[in-house]
Amino acid sequence: MNADVFVAGVGVISAIGNNVAECLSAFESEQAGMGPISYLGTVHRQEIPVAEVKLSNEELAFRAGVSSRISRTALLSMIAAKAALEDASIKDLSSLRTGFVSANTVGGMDKSEDFFVDFLSDPRKGKLRDVFQHECGSITEWVADQLNIRHYITTVSTACSSSANAIAYGARLIRHGMLDVVIAGGTDALTKFTLNGFNTLMILDRRYCKPFDEERGGLNLGEGAGYVVLVSEQAAASLKLYCRLSGFCNANDAYHQTASSPDGTGSYLAMKGAVERSGLRPSDIDYINLHGTGTQNNDMAEATAIKRLFEPHYPRMSSTKSFTGHTLGASGGIEAVFSVLSIRHGIVYPNLRFRTAMSGFSFVPETSFSKNEPIRHVLSNSFGFGGNCSSLIFSKL
Repeated sequence: MNADVFVAGVGVISAIGNNVAECLSAFESEQAGMGPISYLGTVHRQEIPVAEVKLSNEELAFRAGVSSRISRTALLSMIAAKAALEDASIKDLSSLRTGFVSANTVGGMDKSEDFFVDFLSDPRKGKLRDVFQHECGSITEWVADQLNIRHYITTVSTACSSSANAIAYGARLIRHGMLDVVIAGGTDALTKFTLNGFNTLMILDRRYCKPFDEERGGLNLGEGAGYVVLVSEQAAASLKLYCRLSGFCNANDAYHQTASSPDGTGSYLAMKGAVERSGLRPSDIDYINLHGTGTQNNDMAEATAIKRLFEPHYPRMSSTKSFTGHTLGASGGIEAVFSVLSIRHGIVYPNLRFRTAMSGFSFVPETSFSKNEPIRHVLSNSFGFGGNCSSLIFSKL
C-alpha cells in the first residue's frame, strides 16, 4: 500500500535542550552541547568530552513524574515521547489503534552498572530492583505503560540506525492499515559500557568533533531521545500537521561489524531507495541531515555515497551531531525531529567547527544557521554498525 503517512507531533530531549524550543534556540545561537562528563561515573571523566543531557536522574524523574530509580534511558524516552504525543494534540487517542515503536541500544544498562559496583564489592549489597529494566525491550514496555498504549508495542535495536528503522517500521504499520497512530523514535543514555567500547575502537575525539572536515578526529558520544507521532490520512483529518514522511529505506551491505564500506554501498542504497520510494528525484532534495559522526571511515563512506547519488547538483547539508554528539540508538529519532522542524521553519542547521573540505569532494557542509529557506524535502541519514543503513525523507505538505 502507498497511503500517505503524516507527522502530527514531535518531542525531543538532548544535550542542547530539554524540549523543541530549547534545541531550536541552541541551533540559532550555535551553542553545542559537548562538555566535560558531569553525571556518568567513569575514570574518563576528565579525559573524554561528551554531550550529556543537562539534568540529573532526579531532575529527569521529576519532569517525568516518576521514580528516580527508573533507568535514565527510560526517563529520557518518557519525556520525549510524552512531549511528542502532547504536541500532536490528538483529542481521543482511545478511539484509535495506537502503537509505540521505540529504539535503543543500551536498555537499562546504566542501572545494571550501578548494581554491580556494589554487588561485586559485597554480594550482600546491591538491589535487584535496580536491574529489572536491563534489556532493551523493557524500556519500551515501561514507557508504553506510562502512556497507556496497548495496541502494538515493539523495540528496534540496529545500532545507530535503530530509531530511523523504528520510524520506517511505524510508517509501514500505518500504510498497511494495521494502526492509525504510531509514536516512533528512540532513546539512549550514556553508560560506562558505551564509553569504554567506543574508546576501545579508538574513534572518540578528545576535542569537540568536526564532522565532514578533512582534519576530523572522531566522534563525541551523546545521549537523549527523539520521537515523531505518525498518523494515517484518516487520523490526520482533524490535526495540525508538520509534514509527510514521504520516503524511507533500509539497506545492509554487511561489510564489517563496526566499519562502513569504503565505497559507501549501504549508504548509497539507503538514500537511493528512500528517494525512489518517495517518488522524487535526487535533485528534489533540498537539505540532507547527515549521519556525519566525525570519524574518518563513516564520513568518507557517506560522502562517497552522496557524490555517487547527487553529483553534480548537491543539496545543502550538515551534521547536527556537531551539536548533540552521537546519540547512537536515539540519533535517528532526534534527527528526524530536527528534519521535521527544518521543513516547518525552513531551517538549515550549521555544521559546527568545519574548516577544511574533505579531499576528493567538491561539496562542503553548511556552517551558519538560516531559517525561512525554501525547504521542501529533507533527507535524514542514520547508518549503523554491521552496515545497517537507513534513510528517511520528510516532505512539505
